[in-house]
Amino acid sequence: MKQSSTRRAMFVLAAILVAAAFSTPSLANDPDPLQDFCVADPTSGITLNGFPCKNPANVTAGDFFFARIAKAGATNNTQGSVVTGANVEMIPGLNTLGVSLARIDYAPGGLNPPHTHPRATEIVFVLYGELDVGFITTANVLVSKHIVAGEVFVFPRGLVHFQKNNGYMF
Repeated sequence: MKQSSTRRAMFVLAAILVAAAFSTPSLANDPDPLQDFCVADPTSGITLNGFPCKNPANVTAGDFFFARIAKAGATNNTQGSVVTGANVEMIPGLNTLGVSLARIDYAPGGLNPPHTHPRATEIVFVLYGELDVGFITTANVLVSKHIVAGEVFVFPRGLVHFQKNNGYMF
């Protein structure tokens, strides 16, 4: 009887060890790239998450360059702000790198309304002027701060956040 229960316990332990050895953990992040870069080829007819890679022989420095972010955008709209995105559509060399950049221009009273980025943390840097910024935690707590030229504020991934120019002249 004792030998039978010992065998049963050993069998259960072995089954658990085998199951643990063959199970793979679930990873909720983007995998590391397999090559140095994958310049987007938006002309490809292939549909996937992201863009297929351009032939490396056809890659140029222009695939990694974007000049439009240097110019202020027009803020004479309902929000009093304009976002100039620098993402893979504008800079094909960003494809698969998991990063983008944006310039946001604000009129006095301008707002970048509450929004979220489910897969990205956002960092705002004030080049000149002042902003009131903040985010809401999952516990429904407002974390906010008044930031000025030269300062940075981080909005954690997935949290609703905003930026507002409360009438400060730039």
